[in-house]
Parts: sequence; structure tokens; C-alpha cells
Amino acid sequence: MPQRRYLELFPIILTSVLALSALYAPQPLLPALQLEFGVSRKAAAALTTVTFIPLALAPLVYGYLLETVSPLRILKLAVPLLAVSALLFAVATSYPQLLAIRLFQGLLIPALLTSLMTWLSARSSAESLQRTMALYIAATIFGGFTGRATSGLIANLFGWRFSFVALALSLFIAFALLLRLKPTNGTRFVRPHPQAILEVLRKPNFLPLYLGVFCLFLVFSAVMNFIPFRLTELSDQADSMRIGLMYSGYMMGIVTSLGAPWFIRHLGGEVRTIRVGLLSLGGILATLATPWVGVLFAAMFLLCGAMFLVHTTASGLANQMAGNQHRGLTNGLYVSFYYAGGSIGSFAPGILYQQFGWNAFLLALAIICVIGYGCCRRISLPM
Repeated sequence: MPQRRYLELFPIILTSVLALSALYAPQPLLPALQLEFGVSRKAAAALTTVTFIPLALAPLVYGYLLETVSPLRILKLAVPLLAVSALLFAVATSYPQLLAIRLFQGLLIPALLTSLMTWLSARSSAESLQRTMALYIAATIFGGFTGRATSGLIANLFGWRFSFVALALSLFIAFALLLRLKPTNGTRFVRPHPQAILEVLRKPNFLPLYLGVFCLFLVFSAVMNFIPFRLTELSDQADSMRIGLMYSGYMMGIVTSLGAPWFIRHLGGEVRTIRVGLLSLGGILATLATPWVGVLFAAMFLLCGAMFLVHTTASGLANQMAGNQHRGLTNGLYVSFYYAGGSIGSFAPGILYQQFGWNAFLLALAIICVIGYGCCRRISLPM
């Protein structure tokens, strides 16, 4: 049984890794793309923003759809389409083409993420749910890191286009593995009525949790999207490979996500863990004000560790609160609020950065962390 479970989980975990790789692969390449296509810093950053906008909206549709359709069916359709889109990105000849492809990817990736979360939560018992979600978040963290680091490395060696050819080939492999999985026997789907989304939001504690997650990813997305430009300000040696390595802090996120059950036990429950994580994230932002690249590199480990501890704990808590009712919508709403924060964070703080400098940018993000903490103070579960 354990071996069968492993064989079943491998294609799902691999798909999780590659979905996040596809989402973040262009990020360390933004300065290079800016130069090649002759666009402004704001326009280059839009390659992330244009993907996050549908990520904030589409999961509501997919969450509703997942109440009636098997997550595996959606995965088997979305993964090959994402692979094709990566190939199209590799051969694009104009910046508007890149934006159009990223918009299309922004419609596909939430189908993957919402389906993956729903499949895993449906296959987990109440006792193993938090551990399963921690494994999923660890896979997405690894995907976020490898997507950035690998694209930067390949771009340095062979050019940025080859990064997306490699990504497409990996996605086709994941698709071949998914074809071997079979839908869960005996799964029953009940079509929800249109008011189901409002029902979830009206339940106690869901909206404060979602708003906390919104603030969390707004802050994190802002740092991740504009750190390449900060590095080019601080060092003349900040090429695509070095920028990609700056995201090595993601590996600390794997440690804290897999260790989330330990933190939850020692901090006194999920809610307190989320609150401590948000306050820690706000404090860590102060270290990013340093002009020394080495200190900045080390600070990214702390930042990623705090962020993914909150993310892992919050996603597991949302599924625990949902129980067996409206899991697709619960996860769809979680992904929507998460990436709504990401879409705003990928461009709005950049305006502050451009007009008032890096320190004003960091101060604004610290204030948003405090707002997120205030939202989570309204969650009233036993701790």
C-alpha cells in the first residue's frame, strides 16, 4: 500500500513542481527580456502581473467546476496545454506575444493548482490532511525555486529561449505520467447552487483567513518580482544566473512547510502559527534594506521560511474548516485570494519603488503584513 501510494502521488507532486516552475520561470529573466525587447522595467514586470490577474479570478470558476468534475480530468487537459504554451513562449518574436502567452498561462495554472489541492485533500484522511498539504506546499516551493534557478542557469548557458523548451519537455513527461492515473472509485459530485461561494465566505473564520493570505502573498510577490531590479542596482555582476540563485531562500520554505506540524504543536495551534509567521515576515523585511548582496541573500532564507510556514498552515486550516463540504470551492477561493494579493503585489509596490526608493517599498510591505496580522486576529478557532 505505501508503494502504491507513492506511485500515485509522484505524478501529482511532479505536476505541482512544474506548474510553479512555469509560473515563475520568467522572473529572473526580466532584466534580460527588458533589454532584448526594449521595454521599461514596469512593462517587464507585467509578465508576472498579467499571469497573476487570471490566477486571482479563474480559481473561482475552477473551484465551482471541481464540485462536479474529477480533478484528474482537468489536469489531463491543462498540463499539455501548458506545455504547448511554454513552447510558444520560447519562439515568440515580440513582447506583446509574450504577454498574450503569459495571460493564457494565467488561465491554465489555476486549473492545475486548484485541481491538485482538491485531489490531494479528497484523498487524505482528517488525520493526514495537514501532512499532505505540507507535502503539496513543499512541492510548489521546490517548483518556484527550480523554475527560477533553472531558467536563470539555462539562460546563462544557452539563452533564455532554451529555458522554456526544457520546461515544455518536462510538462509533457508529467502529462504522460498523469495518463496512467485512474479517477478515484466511488467519488460523488454534487452540483452546487450559485450562492455556494457566498456561503463559504459567510462561514465564520473563512474570510479573515483568506484576507490574511491575500496580504501574505502580496508582500511576498512584491519582493520576489522586484528583487532582480534591486540586485542590478547593487551589483554590476547581477546576471540571470546570479539573480536566479538569489531565490535559493525558497529551500528554507521547504523546511518550514514540511515542519509546519511541529511549529503548530509548539506554537499552540494553526491560528497562532499564522499570526507569528505574519509578524515575523514583517520584521524580516527590515533586513532587506541592506545594501550588501550577501546579507540580502541570507535574508531571503528567513523571508521564504516565514512566508511558507504561514502558507502551509493556512491552506491546511482552510481544508480542515471545510470538512467534506465544498472542498473545490474552498480551495478555489484560497487560490483566488492568494493570487489576487500576488497580482497587486507584482506591480503596485513597484510604483512606490520607482517613485520613492527601495526603503519606502519595504515600509509599505511591512504595513501590509500588520494588516494581514490584524485580519487573522479575527479567527476564533480553539488554539
